[in-house]
Amino acid sequence: MNSENFSLSEKIVSPSYIRQGSQARRGHEQLIRHLLEQGKCPEEGWSESTIELFLNELAVMDSNNFLGNCGVGEREGRVASSLVARRHYRLIHGIGRSGDIAAIQPKAAGSSLLNKLTNSVVLDILKLSGVRSVASCFVVPMATGMSLTLCFLTLRHRRPKARYIIWPRIDQKSCFKAMITAGFEPVVVENVLEGDELRTDLEAVERKIEELGAENILCVHSTTSCFAPRVPDRLEELAAVCAKYNIPHIVNNAYGVQSSKCMHLIQQGARVGRIDAFVQSLDKNFMVPVGGAIIAGFDESFIQEISKMYPGRASASPSLDVLITLLTLGASGYKKLLSERKEIYSFLAQELKNLLHALAADYFIHVFWFILFTAMSLNGFQAEGDKAVTHLGSMLFTRQVSGARVIPLGKEQTISGHTFRGFMSHSETYPCPYLNAASAVGITREDVTLCIKRLDKCLKTLKKEGSVAKSSSPVLPLCQEDTTGE
Repeated sequence: MNSENFSLSEKIVSPSYIRQGSQARRGHEQLIRHLLEQGKCPEEGWSESTIELFLNELAVMDSNNFLGNCGVGEREGRVASSLVARRHYRLIHGIGRSGDIAAIQPKAAGSSLLNKLTNSVVLDILKLSGVRSVASCFVVPMATGMSLTLCFLTLRHRRPKARYIIWPRIDQKSCFKAMITAGFEPVVVENVLEGDELRTDLEAVERKIEELGAENILCVHSTTSCFAPRVPDRLEELAAVCAKYNIPHIVNNAYGVQSSKCMHLIQQGARVGRIDAFVQSLDKNFMVPVGGAIIAGFDESFIQEISKMYPGRASASPSLDVLITLLTLGASGYKKLLSERKEIYSFLAQELKNLLHALAADYFIHVFWFILFTAMSLNGFQAEGDKAVTHLGSMLFTRQVSGARVIPLGKEQTISGHTFRGFMSHSETYPCPYLNAASAVGITREDVTLCIKRLDKCLKTLKKEGSVAKSSSPVLPLCQEDTTGE
């Protein structure tokens, strides 16, 4: 209620009670005012009542919620189900206009304000997470793969002669298909094995640039977040190469916002060389439903160019979900989640180490340790058809251990005509099968404890069945986590 309505209310209820209610209302409004003034994620999270008050205030600014509105167009924000209307807080018009996903909608001032505020709050979080010099970003209602495609299609207008995208190999289908969908030819650069880790072959990247010609290359498509034992690409060096040859650089940072190491690599890459855009998933980094991503970069005009490439209006659901989440957590709450993720990561690695030491007398297992993922070698499993390796994966899945990946040797996968040998191991010749698991944002100690308990039972069952070969090799020491930028 406004001040006039509060004054009128004092004629009905005791003025002292009304003044108390008015003061409480002002407390909510002050939080909203700070958000509108600063455009940053509040340090402390909001209550649900404040968030709902704010969303309701936005909704009444959209034409579909005007009292007495007479809509005679083809798109008037009509919704048949009241359940659907409540699910979206009656913010029905979506975001953007036919020519630009970031444009203001005349019929939807509230939804447009929601969109602008979400992009501003998310930009603040990207800076807080380590990419301090990021200039612009926007939330797009597509997952990471299609968002990468949008970036590639935007670059097509800048580099009309380009045909190739140079891509240090990572065995994940959507980022490969993103290049194919955009109409380009991926040039796959195999990784090099350094110790146990798979790293970017910088010399091979530069050879490909010189072989194909810089003008024929749309961009270098690198990756930060990835499954062990592949580690993040050498972003600083790749960024320097891109600057040297004047080639755009797009970074797949799918779940890298939660890793200060990944964000540090992006910040450093932009400082020493060239990074045109980096793309990250909403669901993996902010625990919201699948369907949204953030496209960000260091040149505001290029990010705006990408947003204008999106055809038509767009769903506001991903923007609404991430804004509600960040207002609930606040900056301090999100930082706490990131800190807890690191602590549980160390706990997961230590628990694996303890488990493996107990089993070391019977077979050889090795742990890789980097960023988000741990991985352990399954070298001691009998290699006949990799049956024991794949059986372990199915055993874990049936015991409700989700997300753990068991990678056998020699698997082939053909995607859009390109055959990957050793698929899922990011290499044609990785020396051993392995299992990996992630410590991602939102994981709990209980998740780790249950996983280790069930893994222990599975390994003992396989040992009893004779699926595990004995080895005199000792357990190798843990590879220490690279904490540069942490």
